[in-house]
Amino acid sequence: MPIEPSRVQPRLLRWLAPALLLLAPLAFAAPGIAGVGIAPIHIPDPVSGGQTDGYVFYPSTEATPGTLALGPYQVAARMGVPAVPGAKPLVVISHGNGGSRLGHHGLATYLASHGFIVATLNHPRDDFEDTSGVGHIEVLAGRPVQVKSTISTLLADPRWKPLIDPTRIGVAGFSAGGYTGLMVAGAQPRFTRFVDFCERYPKDPNVCGKLAEFQAEAAKSGLTLRQLMQRRQDQLDRYGDTADPRVKAAFVMAPLSLVFDAHSFDGVTAPIYLYYGENDHVLRPDANARHIQPLIHTLAGVKEVPKADHWVFLTPCAPALAKQISELCSDPPGVDRQQVHAQIDADALAFFRQALHWPAD
Repeated sequence: MPIEPSRVQPRLLRWLAPALLLLAPLAFAAPGIAGVGIAPIHIPDPVSGGQTDGYVFYPSTEATPGTLALGPYQVAARMGVPAVPGAKPLVVISHGNGGSRLGHHGLATYLASHGFIVATLNHPRDDFEDTSGVGHIEVLAGRPVQVKSTISTLLADPRWKPLIDPTRIGVAGFSAGGYTGLMVAGAQPRFTRFVDFCERYPKDPNVCGKLAEFQAEAAKSGLTLRQLMQRRQDQLDRYGDTADPRVKAAFVMAPLSLVFDAHSFDGVTAPIYLYYGENDHVLRPDANARHIQPLIHTLAGVKEVPKADHWVFLTPCAPALAKQISELCSDPPGVDRQQVHAQIDADALAFFRQALHWPAD
């Protein structure tokens, strides 16, 4: 598992138009929104029995100019500002392997500035501090139930419950977070497909980087690697059902999806929007995004980002973060991450408004 129309002028217009929209003042957002607030949350973790951390982004009645420094991130939100009253849609964002609850703060603040409540979380044993659980059932099954726990926590919290419409809930996710979003929407994985992939591409460092570790684990238990992955499959409901019927829409970016087969989406009823990079070298599109595209019968839209690699879906990096993780903050020639995110933000907003029946004001 990983650690995570082509004519020039129409393409240019297609990418620039959302960029101009992104720069428009918040006066064009829902009435009463002057800025974006952010607040930390603590979420029960059904896997460990402990807690994990996250943030809630919300539309505020108070202007929030500038950015807030949170570690290496510059977030366009403010702590402690008052929220716009009334029930709103909720979107939970799931990060990729080794990611962070702030890795997609750009999308979170954009949706919040247009009237959504947005929650993020750190997935234990699969975040920037610890990736020891990648490929194990604690992460494979744990990720979706942690998203479910996030939803339940907010709906039970006296501060957030009045601000959320429980009939309008969506998820967004990147990479392993895309896998998570598909699982929460009801997709059923087939973990033996991991073995099939690594037999075909044994030197793939991103998906098959733990192959030797898993082979040793299998041998220690007297199992083949395929039998070990089937054991993972049999443990899928260890922490509860990975699907959540409260989730009505999923926006997935470069999803880890090689583990899904022709019947994995049979039980999915929520619309799904699929995004991926043309030249993704971490999760090759032919085995992931392009593989599942014809299998999703509820597919609401699909977009390929020309020339882009895997990391383009992370929020454009502030200088301090770019120094820390330069590989994840840089893009191939011809890819402008700012413009890409203007398009992603606009598409996500339009998708969630339609799928959650929340029309623009």
